[in-house]
Amino acid sequence: QPQLVESGGGLVQPGGSLRLSCAASGFTLDDYAIGWFRQAPGKEREAVATISRSGDYSNYGDAVSGRFTVSRDNAKNMVYLQMNDLLPEDTATYYCAACHSYFQAYYSMSPYDYDVWGQGTQVTVAS
Repeated sequence: QPQLVESGGGLVQPGGSLRLSCAASGFTLDDYAIGWFRQAPGKEREAVATISRSGDYSNYGDAVSGRFTVSRDNAKNMVYLQMNDLLPEDTATYYCAACHSYFQAYYSMSPYDYDVWGQGTQVTVAS
């Protein structure tokens, strides 16, 4: 059964950094584009970053561009989200999701394209 498990969330001060990890099991990770999404209480789910199957292509939400970096290690079935210069408005539950594609370069910022989701990890940015 396909499964994604996020880890690495926690409490961090503004300006700090966190690295989220997403461990995949039950499927071949390199057949899937991966997206990171976040949702804060009372807000809609927001696309944070996406990375293609090959890892050669990525895209970021406007709110995090230049501060966050997505990467993947298909050999280890792992995807990462490095978050730097964190802001209080980055506080949310962060989810990784997988989208099967036949194209190496495919990625998507739409949550509706993703069919495997993790349970989420909480990130709180506060002093």
